[in-house]
Amino acid sequence: MQAKKRYFILLSAGSCLALLFYFGGLQFRASRSHSRREEHSGRNGLHHPSPDHFWPRFPDALRPFVPWDQLENEDSSVHISPRQKRDANSSIYKGKKCRMESCFDFTLCKKNGFKVYVYPQQKGEKIAESYQNILAAIEGSRFYTSDPSQACLFVLSLDTLDRDQLSPQYVHNLRSKVQSLHLWNNGRNHLIFNLYSGTWPDYTEDVGFDIGQAMLAKASTSTENFRPNFDVSIPLFSKDHPRTGGERGFLKFNTIPPLRKYMLVFKGKRYLTGIGSDTRNALYHVHNGEDVVLLTTCKHGKDWQKHKDSRCDRDNTEYEKYDYREMLHNATFCLVPRGRRLGSFRFLEALQAACIPVMLSNGWELPFSEVISWNQAAVIGDERLLLQIIQDRIFKHISRNSLIWNKHPGGLFVLPQYSSYLGDFPYYYANLGLKPPPKFTAVIHAVTPLVSQSQPVLKLLVAAARSQYCAQIIVLWNCDKPLPAKHRWPATAVPVIVIEGESKVMSSRFLPYDNIVTDAVLSLDEDTVLSTTEVDFAFTVWQSFPERIVGYPARSHFWDNSKERWGYTSKWTNDYSMVLTGAAIYHKYYHYLYTHYLPASLKNMVDQLANCEDILMNFLVSAVTKLPPIKVTQKKQYKETMMGQTSRASRWADPDHFAQRQSCMNTFASWFGYMPLIHSQMRLDPVLFKDQVSILRKKYRDIERL
Repeated sequence: MQAKKRYFILLSAGSCLALLFYFGGLQFRASRSHSRREEHSGRNGLHHPSPDHFWPRFPDALRPFVPWDQLENEDSSVHISPRQKRDANSSIYKGKKCRMESCFDFTLCKKNGFKVYVYPQQKGEKIAESYQNILAAIEGSRFYTSDPSQACLFVLSLDTLDRDQLSPQYVHNLRSKVQSLHLWNNGRNHLIFNLYSGTWPDYTEDVGFDIGQAMLAKASTSTENFRPNFDVSIPLFSKDHPRTGGERGFLKFNTIPPLRKYMLVFKGKRYLTGIGSDTRNALYHVHNGEDVVLLTTCKHGKDWQKHKDSRCDRDNTEYEKYDYREMLHNATFCLVPRGRRLGSFRFLEALQAACIPVMLSNGWELPFSEVISWNQAAVIGDERLLLQIIQDRIFKHISRNSLIWNKHPGGLFVLPQYSSYLGDFPYYYANLGLKPPPKFTAVIHAVTPLVSQSQPVLKLLVAAARSQYCAQIIVLWNCDKPLPAKHRWPATAVPVIVIEGESKVMSSRFLPYDNIVTDAVLSLDEDTVLSTTEVDFAFTVWQSFPERIVGYPARSHFWDNSKERWGYTSKWTNDYSMVLTGAAIYHKYYHYLYTHYLPASLKNMVDQLANCEDILMNFLVSAVTKLPPIKVTQKKQYKETMMGQTSRASRWADPDHFAQRQSCMNTFASWFGYMPLIHSQMRLDPVLFKDQVSILRKKYRDIERL
């Protein structure tokens, strides 16, 4: 095992060194702003953009990162179904499980160490200059061997850099050519280089042939398809990039902050529609022509005049006023927005100019991320930030202040329409010197007719009302039967408000009801069995973690390798990633965020299934906090005891219930663009819980008796 680790480290270092030889020891040569091949244009059939939709309609519908090849291009009427997408990306997904220990033969490296063999060039095969430079850099390194029997790693002489079928550099029939190589061995111990993959309009990451078990050294690779500790993400570079050397970097003085003419600059192409258009089309809002100079041009491609919009002429004129090199070397920050693909030439250009890159390319696995901590050298933003900043400029009366933007969870998840007072959000109590409020509102979701005074919902209501922290109880009546008469509800020391749901759908339990007057919400299913002591303890824990979900019934997620999808489990294991909202406490702001941030498509799915609303709430809160929920001590029989008590209407008795939740997991993960749920092995118990001391000394002694 130690030998494997040594060879893996040697292999990774060697691969990176070979690439770094090519990139000239990270002394990058500045490129011209009119680089020919940053992204495709001219053959993309541009159309006139649809009219902008003004706030406040767009922020709540603003979606997190979803890979662009999953989106529908409305202007070109092109839609890629999930099945078509899987087929298109077959060359990547067949080896998606590959890791060094499963798809690499370490025995080839034991005898001769780390040696790299480059296949001899075949007759009649053309190789682009950029790929020739890569091969020459490897052949000139100390790792190179001309003897394949001594090789640990193999590199193709077939040019795989440009796999865009519309490109003149595209190599045809590559699949059969690769398969005919006698050393190919299904790609094992092979390294494939690629800069461009896919083509207009979808730009998938398909390289056009089955890479088998080969490693990819790829530019513009997404975190979704990147195989950690197996693939190597490389920067996108132009054909003019020097093989070695290059100009020196422009960091001459270690001045903090740097004193430069411009604060933020960008100069590049603008796309009217399609992939990469959203961010670049909005840059003119931020451009002020003084310290923030963000320039775009429509003048690219053969037919640009046929598709130009009303702003193109003005943008083109402004674009020509500035020299790109002068801007680059006199700016503190350089914007690096995505183009048609995730990567951009601007990344290397900014680094060479000692300009801090500001990344706006959601889902891009940054170059050499395995060894370089880019968060120390670049500002890694979110493509949505630009629109949110512009929104705040327009609606200043509800704009986010600097604390919101620079304090976790950031401006994207803090909706100013909710409140202008930071103390109304669960994230700023400590900053404001506040303590979480001392009371909660219990919201009981009722779907079963009230036919007996011994029903669990009435016992639950009484138990919650007896809590010293309970301010009021709201019963959300989502039952098809009429509301029970007032005298049917038990007398309590706190107000009981019964709200009849208008739509009677699952998502209605998370509406931001004005009746909820406390920050804390105790969310309860009608068949939950909890004691007053359990309620009290859960609330005191929540007061220490007001931004999280705190509660009792825990569930977990896992990756199912056999099905290549996310799974959901209710088994009692050593970890969990969800706390179900049938017995949980959280901040009422999450009702507002659930209602106004999440898309209608997810909420409609929940309502149609009458299921998964608790999973969706967990996805949302974990996406915001980047933290797991917190489980507190409770009796094991949370759901098991209730299964026999609930009515026939109980969704837990539905045989399709579990299968639906599996499906929900994957739909939610697809919309968020990643899996936000985080596992935890922590459970919080009362101090002295199960300790060998007198029961009279224990504050929550009843929990041990349950």
